[in-house]
Amino acid sequence: MQCSNVLSLANLTKIGRVVLALAVVLSFSNSANAAGDAVAGKGSYAICATCHGPAGEGNVALNAPRLAGQEPWYIDRQLQLFRDGARGTAPGDTQGMQMRAMAMAVAQPDAVANLIAYVETLPVTPAPATVTGDAAAGKTAYAVCAACHGQQAEGNEALGGPRLAGLDDWYLVRQLDNFKNNRRGYHASDVYGMQMKPMASTLATPQSINDVVVYINSLQ
Repeated sequence: MQCSNVLSLANLTKIGRVVLALAVVLSFSNSANAAGDAVAGKGSYAICATCHGPAGEGNVALNAPRLAGQEPWYIDRQLQLFRDGARGTAPGDTQGMQMRAMAMAVAQPDAVANLIAYVETLPVTPAPATVTGDAAAGKTAYAVCAACHGQQAEGNEALGGPRLAGLDDWYLVRQLDNFKNNRRGYHASDVYGMQMKPMASTLATPQSINDVVVYINSLQ
């Protein structure tokens, strides 16, 4: 009986090693599959281009932010939140509601990966300054933001903080206002959005929001 137990333990150890090896192989395989086909994604992007621009440059008149330059993991996460109803379903978020309908049209994982792969190929150009404020005051306020978004607003995937530098300043103002007024970060599945809500609340006035956004705009 004792020998049998030892044998069983040895066999279990071997099985565990095989399972671990397979897990590693599958992990690499999934990572490879996650890379989308930019050529295929170009066709899907045609509907996005209507609002976000052919080069992902955004369009303030259509309330569509620029996509060029944003990290693929963040775009993927936001599309998922829109599809799940964790974003774009709050009262007053008209633009979010419009985007949710668009996100629902790209639901298959392969189609999402292809679309994001194409967005990654779009040229990154400086975002124009449309918001006025005190960059020096904004720099002080940004110290809290830097913990997750980086000193240069470059983003930090490990902490779930997207890149802010290079985004449209008007869009940043709107989203900070959305977080403050429960139009973002209201859903339990939007973990990072819920974390962002109290951070946005540290910007007590519209002027303080403008100041920090002007500073972020200076970092691109």
